Amino acid sequence: SRHLSLSHLPKKTSKSSRNIHRLSSDIRSKNMNIFAKKPTAKEALRESKRDMANATRGVEREITTLQLEEKKLVAEIKRTAKTGNEAATKILARQLVRLRQQIANLQSSRVQMRGIATHTQAMAAQSSVAVGMKGASKAMAAMNKQMAPVKQAKVIQEFQKQ
Repeated sequence: SRHLSLSHLPKKTSKSSRNIHRLSSDIRSKNMNIFAKKPTAKEALRESKRDMANATRGVEREITTLQLEEKKLVAEIKRTAKTGNEAATKILARQLVRLRQQIANLQSSRVQMRGIATHTQAMAAQSSVAVGMKGASKAMAAMNKQMAPVKQAKVIQEFQKQ
């Protein structure tokens, strides 16, 4: 029998193994439990809100990182321009343009995510109003049955005669 050695493979870092563990636990908790009951609208809204907030924070973090990189790149462009290295300055300027495009794209993504979150919140509010109106209409129907409007009209007519 041959002995297989895995020593030539790179070892996983603790951060990546944590991420893998987190992802596998997310999969287990969300998708793999087929017998779990479906979340209510309120729970789904809360989960959606949390996911959107996390995604928005991630995009904002990336925007901040890119803006810091932009400042460094601008400083480097100025430094190379002072030395008179025109070719390097042009390359750095192209990088700066690409970086600014990335920032603009991320900012539009952030705005879209916030819009989706707001839309989801509005839909939930509309749903709760509909549920309230449904309850009110049931209550009104019950009161109409109890009061019998035809009989009430006859009583009122007789009262007016006297």
